[in-house]
Amino acid sequence: MSVVRRAVEFLVGRVLRSRLGIALALAVVVFGIVGAARLLAGPGDPTLGLSNRPNGPITTVPPTAGDDGLVGRDAPPSPVTRPGERTPEQTAERFVAAWLGEPGMTPERWHEGMRPLSTSALTEKLAGAVPGDVPARQMTDEVVLRPRTETFVEALVPLDTGRLRLELLASDGRWLVDAVDWEQE
Repeated sequence: MSVVRRAVEFLVGRVLRSRLGIALALAVVVFGIVGAARLLAGPGDPTLGLSNRPNGPITTVPPTAGDDGLVGRDAPPSPVTRPGERTPEQTAERFVAAWLGEPGMTPERWHEGMRPLSTSALTEKLAGAVPGDVPARQMTDEVVLRPRTETFVEALVPLDTGRLRLELLASDGRWLVDAVDWEQE
């Protein structure tokens, strides 16, 4: 019996008073509480949980309320041009002609050709560009306009090696190119 007594003293005296012993005792208490709660709660509902999906779409707007999307079904408003000023199409065509430039054109002359057709923000962005960086040489078709508002238009220009997308803004009915985006084919 002395061996059993010594084993019990060792277990109680050293193991249960150590950090490991305390952690094991807490784990037994936690698992005991969780197990008792499950027994008292009864069988779980099989329809609950993250793996179940709703039977139908979740809607927050009644289906009879109509379309509340950003893109309307109405035709976009026509661009407004001040009398005597260039239309968005004319501005886009002239800008593209200036952007394409001529062989051997100096950067100063190239920038001078685009400056009266560009906003000051675009002129600043193009300050470091040179005509040799232009990846195309000629237009292959007419300018296609996508009016967004009365004072904002997107122009798509097909070129020999891709497509140029211009954003034009109208300040007091005078159209200027504000952004240039190149899409290579």
